[in-house]
Amino acid sequence: MWGDKRFNSLSYQLKNIFGEKIMKVSLDAGFTCPNRDGTLSNSGCIFCNETGSGDFAGTRGKDINQQIEEQIDLLKNKFPDGKYIAYFQNFTNTYGEVDYLRKIFTEALAHPKIIGLAISTRPDCLGNDVLELLEELNKRTFLWLELGLQTTNDETAAFINRGYPLKTFDESVKNLNSLGIKTVAHLIVGLPGESIDDMLESVKHISDIGVWGVKFHLLHIIKDTSLYEYYQNSPFKLPEMDEYVDIVVNLISYLNPEVVIHRLTGDGNRSTLFAPLWSLNKKTVLNKINRELKLRDIVQGKNYLSQNKIKKC
Repeated sequence: MWGDKRFNSLSYQLKNIFGEKIMKVSLDAGFTCPNRDGTLSNSGCIFCNETGSGDFAGTRGKDINQQIEEQIDLLKNKFPDGKYIAYFQNFTNTYGEVDYLRKIFTEALAHPKIIGLAISTRPDCLGNDVLELLEELNKRTFLWLELGLQTTNDETAAFINRGYPLKTFDESVKNLNSLGIKTVAHLIVGLPGESIDDMLESVKHISDIGVWGVKFHLLHIIKDTSLYEYYQNSPFKLPEMDEYVDIVVNLISYLNPEVVIHRLTGDGNRSTLFAPLWSLNKKTVLNKINRELKLRDIVQGKNYLSQNKIKKC
């Protein structure tokens, strides 16, 4: 169904749409977050570090075109003649004046190698003026919005200091869908106190609400975060590699096959990652996931489709 994979991957979809391999360049547009500047809190989500979870983005302070060139230069040997999506990654990239948002997004699109935009933000930072701008951009280029849901469990959301209720996420997805704008939900595997049932509930929710894509992240304990301090005082069990693989394979089986998987595990910065260190072996993790899908004869949505048939009956 999806080339040589048993899941609906972003690389497969982008190649179908553009007829060639497409890469992303990660950018830092200098934003902060209402969960950090005192509007909601000063501490941010407990897992977020001082870079706003964008350790591999361009250099903050440089203009957008310079950052794009900087990022393309890092990829030039592997990807010399390719096209790119400008990924506004760090912090909350719709948390600012609309004139500034229009300026930076337009600057990115002016680069000859940029063919689309990916914008990471919060669902509580999508006011009507921002939605109007996004609608305008969506008519002009290939666009998706990334929203940090992490979990649908209200207790876990409060623990990680997410700062908004589930209904805010649902309303934002509904608004974006009504404008034809693609949304990508971020989910974290391994949050303290969450069972496999909790994680399955999150997957089932995004499967039914109409998101375009999902990113699965392994919970990383990053130094100099609130989560790191908590873990030092109240250590909790983190998944081992094989446990993580087993969980992700199960989640894929319950994920709506129309949802595009953008990521199966997160990237950790070797210099700041405290645990789990096995996650640095990203290629091994991905190979194990693909192998388990094949061994168990699981394709994305196998259990989702079975459940829906039972409901209809």
